Amino acid sequence: METLKDTIIKQIIQDGLDNSMSYTEYRELVSTLVEKNANTGHEVTEALANYTMLNNKRMKRWDKTIKVGEAVSDAIKHKSINQTWIIITESWCGDAAHVMPVINKIAALNDGIDFRVVLRDQNETLMDQFLTNGSRSIAKLILLDADSKEVLGTYGPRPSTATALVNDYKAQHGGVTPEFKEELQHWYNKDKGQTVIADLLPLMG
Repeated sequence: METLKDTIIKQIIQDGLDNSMSYTEYRELVSTLVEKNANTGHEVTEALANYTMLNNKRMKRWDKTIKVGEAVSDAIKHKSINQTWIIITESWCGDAAHVMPVINKIAALNDGIDFRVVLRDQNETLMDQFLTNGSRSIAKLILLDADSKEVLGTYGPRPSTATALVNDYKAQHGGVTPEFKEELQHWYNKDKGQTVIADLLPLMG
C-alpha cells in the first residue's frame, strides 16, 4: 500500500519531469550559455561560466568518442526495460560533464529508456529527496519505472572508482585539493566512461 510520503515523492518526481529537457536540449542550452559567457544555477560567476565552457568541450569530445563494447551493447539492446532516467545537474559540474555523455550513450541503445535532464537549482525539492551524505551532490541519476514512477535506484554523483578515489583522498588529507582534482580529470580521461557503463548495467535489471 502506497503511503502519503510515497505519493508526495512521486508528485515531486512528476514535477521534475514536467520541468525536464532531453539530453539534446541540454547540450544546446550549454552551448548557448557558452556563447553568453554564462552558466546555469542561481549564482552566475565568471568562474562558473568558465567551468561551463570547459564542460561543453568535454561533453563534445565524449559525445563523439565514448565506446560501448559490442557484447555490452547487445545486452543493453535486448533488455526488456521500461524506465525513465532523470539526471540532476548544472552546467558547471565537472563530474557531470564526464558522466552524462556516457549515460546518454547507454540510454540511446534501448528504446525502453527515456533519459531526461533537470537542473538542480530549479528543482531543489526533487534534489532534496536524493541527497548524498546530506549534500546536494551532482550529477545524480534517478532510475524510475516509467509507468508507476517508482524509484528503482540511484547513481552518482561519481562513478564507483572515482568515488573511492575521492573518499580515500579526503580521509588522508581532510579535503580535495586543486592538484587532486587535476588527477581526477586524468582518471576520467583514461577510464573513457567504462566504469559508468559497468556501474549502470546491474541497475538496469
